[in-house]
Amino acid sequence: MRNLAKLIARYHFFLLFLLIQAISLGMVFSGNAYQQAFFMNFTRKFSGNVYLSMSGWNEYFSLKKTNEALLQENTRLKSIFLRHSIALEESHISVDSLLLSDKYYIVSARVINQSVNRQRNYLTLDVGRKEGVEPEMAVISADGVIGIVSGVSDHFSTVISVLNVDARFSARLKNSRYFGSLFWEGRNYREVSLTEIPHHADIQPGDTVLTSGYSAIFPEGIAFGRVDDFRIVGANFYQINVVLFPDFKKLSNVYVLGNKMKEEWSELENQLSDD
Repeated sequence: MRNLAKLIARYHFFLLFLLIQAISLGMVFSGNAYQQAFFMNFTRKFSGNVYLSMSGWNEYFSLKKTNEALLQENTRLKSIFLRHSIALEESHISVDSLLLSDKYYIVSARVINQSVNRQRNYLTLDVGRKEGVEPEMAVISADGVIGIVSGVSDHFSTVISVLNVDARFSARLKNSRYFGSLFWEGRNYREVSLTEIPHHADIQPGDTVLTSGYSAIFPEGIAFGRVDDFRIVGANFYQINVVLFPDFKKLSNVYVLGNKMKEEWSELENQLSDD
């Protein structure tokens, strides 16, 4: 209190000046409609800019949570679309006649590491066993097929990329429905090859190449890419150059598909192979 009294005594003329100024301004703005409107507009504009700036900073610091919420919502909406057999026209995922609610479940994931320049490329995802991810589950993006889960820990998983010379996928042409084997030859990361398509098949550049559905891993109708060009190899089959829809150098968010009936499917086929 003693220090406060000394401070007031020392600056009492300046404080009196501020008080008189405040009273004067109050009388001006309260007695003049134009000045009052000007003052109110100024304070609203000032406070609005402050709130806008604060909101911008809050949004910036909450981007991670916002992105995670959007990813979860996107996964939920895609599940709804797939349940009702609706083609996702805005992306290259089009499942025409599957009721995925009965056969598949979806886990959203983020790519935290990957390679595209090796002969055997892999991805690492930020989901694992605790999120329901298991080996030999399909991995897709909004643009199409990405690969197959190969290894799983509690919180992470590795994925064999489509860009792996050891990987083979069963694929078919959308228009003619002929199926063959799709693989990467280890050169251009945007192109793969589709073989074993008979020479009498009707092939058109631009035709979409899809998963055939002839495995317990991928549902039918998930896109790989489009036909670029083709040539006859030997006497009976085409080799088709396919441009991939997904750009693996831009991958960030993906989806892991789990087949609820995979064990039953595999067990039945193993019985045939044992015979």
